[in-house]
Amino acid sequence: MNISRREFLQMLAVASAAGISLPGQAVAKSQAAEKKLYDLPAFGNVSLLHFTDCHAQLIPIWFREPNINIGIAGMKGKAPHLVGEHFLAHYGINPNTPQAHAFTYLNFVEAAKKYGKVGGFAHMATLIKHIRSQRPESLLLDGGDTWQGSATSLWTNGQDMVDATKLLGVDAMTGHWEFTYGADRVKEIIEKDLDGHMDFLAQNIIDNQWEEDVFKSYVIKEINGVPTAIIGQAFPYTPIANPRHMVPDWNFGIRDDKMQKTVDAARTDGAQVVVLLSHNGMDVDLKMASRVRGIDAIMGGHTHDAVPEPVEVKNAGGVTLVINSGSNGKFLSVLDFDVRKGKIRGYRYSLLPIFSNLLEPDAAMAAHIAKVRKPFKAKLEEKLGVADELLYRRGNFNGSFDQLILDALIDAQDADIAFSPGFRWGVSVLPGEPITFEHVMTQTAITYPTVTLNQTTGENIKLILEDVADNLFNTDPYYQQGGDMVRVGGLKFSIDPTKTIGNRITDMEINGKPLKASKKYRVAGWASVEPNREGRPAWDVVADYIRKQDTVKVNKLNIPNIKGIKNNPGLD
Repeated sequence: MNISRREFLQMLAVASAAGISLPGQAVAKSQAAEKKLYDLPAFGNVSLLHFTDCHAQLIPIWFREPNINIGIAGMKGKAPHLVGEHFLAHYGINPNTPQAHAFTYLNFVEAAKKYGKVGGFAHMATLIKHIRSQRPESLLLDGGDTWQGSATSLWTNGQDMVDATKLLGVDAMTGHWEFTYGADRVKEIIEKDLDGHMDFLAQNIIDNQWEEDVFKSYVIKEINGVPTAIIGQAFPYTPIANPRHMVPDWNFGIRDDKMQKTVDAARTDGAQVVVLLSHNGMDVDLKMASRVRGIDAIMGGHTHDAVPEPVEVKNAGGVTLVINSGSNGKFLSVLDFDVRKGKIRGYRYSLLPIFSNLLEPDAAMAAHIAKVRKPFKAKLEEKLGVADELLYRRGNFNGSFDQLILDALIDAQDADIAFSPGFRWGVSVLPGEPITFEHVMTQTAITYPTVTLNQTTGENIKLILEDVADNLFNTDPYYQQGGDMVRVGGLKFSIDPTKTIGNRITDMEINGKPLKASKKYRVAGWASVEPNREGRPAWDVVADYIRKQDTVKVNKLNIPNIKGIKNNPGLD
């Protein structure tokens, strides 16, 4: 991975224009560390590379992993419901190491300053080219949530990311947030941009009228002479979690019966290896792996879980590996199979953190990023204020950036209570750093961003909280939707994740007084799934709130009182 001086100078100019910091230390003196992290000995003859849930983060970022990711019932203490020191102990990762920083929230600010930013498509491209050079004919799989999550992706209708993934060399993808651009836009991209370059796969989406497949269910590609099937599984609950009116003619679902038929069909067509490219969420993947036979590996996403080792799940057909590859362009999975005489004889797996300080940016990708960002540069870099503390999103109940959004909603709408969705995407901002308009867009860049104000009874407020809590803590993974709890401002409450729906939320108080079931309260929110909502976009409301403060001090983080949870490795 050495480069010439001329190549270095060319990359320096391009990377500067793209807003990418070149890793001077890496180029000068960290070749040994680079090789230790990224030089994987080739194994076997079938190799698959996987990233997922990058949420359109083209440039390197900070991203803090959660400190709360509670597992309930049979999911307690098991991947992916491990955080902090529990995570390190489970996987045998030493504290205060680059890997500990990549996989946990521990000492985040100090470690971030030490190890630098993560991700970035130019840096990922370099790593992918390096790994592929050692693994001829390897496939690159994109787990979805790629076209959404940034200002440039929203303002280009996903085109910046479509072009980036083509340049990256993606062979197949599935989707979720892609569908929030609307069915027509998705079909346009597939027909005009992806055709002949990559396959968009989703066995679980059928049209309402004829119950026929909307997309290809699977594709078989030969890897070093081994027929390998890639099956697609889009997010099953898209029309519930996101606006139904954006995909009115498509029917989604888990469809594990259809999945079994699809696996069997791929085997009949000659596939010796079957891989599911999934956007189910890891708990759903684990259950599906136990019910569907014949899948060799599930390479999953949606819940943003970075899991260093595959989970081996037994089923009627043998064993299925379940893999999840993190989010925000922060990780790359490498799965190698040794296939002989039509059977898998062994495997090797690595989940590689992408430290931008250790990887030179790929020149072609850096040039693309610079071109994409140039028309919007002034707006993206607009300084709104300065972070007084770490701003982050991830966690089951709240994050400091979410609290900032809630405070902004209450202030702008003169509301009693505010709700903000439990999204798992959105970058972090270190203390003392400028908060830019781009940062705000990484938290709010969706196609239905309108801020709302409703008069809502206390009874309905409880119903809303109970419903969302059940989506997160239902003991049956097939009833989970994979996000985090709705963020709540202005309202105190307790939650017992071990209870059933209707019984989890108690002790609701507003301004120190019990919430009254029959009383109506002014409730602000945003990202309504209802069509034709009028109002200001969330990014404008949040940006204005930050501008007024200059130095942003988040009010006390409003996290519910958590009951019924003791000695849970998903809670530090």
